[in-house]
Amino acid sequence: MLRQSRPYKIQLIVIVKLSSWADSTCCFLFKSFVLLGLASKLASASDPSPLQDFCIAVNDAKNVFINGKLCKDPKLATPEDFLFSGLNIPGNTSNQVGSMVTPAIVSGLNTFGISLVRIDFAPYVGLNPLHTHPRATEILVVVQGTLYVGFVTSNPYNRLFTKVLYPGDVFVFPLGLIHFQFNIGHTNAVAFAALSSQNPGVVTIANAVFGSDADINPDVLAKAFQLDKNIVNQLQSRFWSDNDNRN
Repeated sequence: MLRQSRPYKIQLIVIVKLSSWADSTCCFLFKSFVLLGLASKLASASDPSPLQDFCIAVNDAKNVFINGKLCKDPKLATPEDFLFSGLNIPGNTSNQVGSMVTPAIVSGLNTFGISLVRIDFAPYVGLNPLHTHPRATEILVVVQGTLYVGFVTSNPYNRLFTKVLYPGDVFVFPLGLIHFQFNIGHTNAVAFAALSSQNPGVVTIANAVFGSDADINPDVLAKAFQLDKNIVNQLQSRFWSDNDNRN
């Protein structure tokens, strides 16, 4: 029996029946391994990171969403489960922001905490607008063109970190911080980004603020941005709502 007598420390009691152990050194080592095992169990107990905005507890098993996706029986896995083809195909940048994000959909990545996307930018005007990933850090590598990229730190300093990237350059956007990528070259630009979650989430700032469903009260936005209410109404009428594939 091992006990910590000091009142402000956790008391551990381990009782081990040692009917066949005669050597005291062996007994001591055995008890030490038991204690070490208990400590490691306590230290590793934690909840997994969420893969969605929220997960409401329910008792009805018919309406259940899991944190991630259901798993295939490992015996039924095939090489195709770990393959995605198509990131060599340019994305269509004929849209309001002049960029397109193409995710690599790989079933075998489920639960591994990583994802990959290709980002295409139209010449000079291509922008991946200000956005955040609530569940992931992003690391981006430029393979074609010239990108002006940056992120802003949290309150109270709101420091802006920017860099002009060329092919082969790599830049990191920390988890949850507002960031962007902008093509300042006269040719198409292409980058690939890896994110530290299988579902990093994306909040495009302008769309979330001015294109929410339903609209945020214009008085709130006018006060927050120090704008005339008519300008807020105009902005709310302009922002497109399909921002599912922004990254």
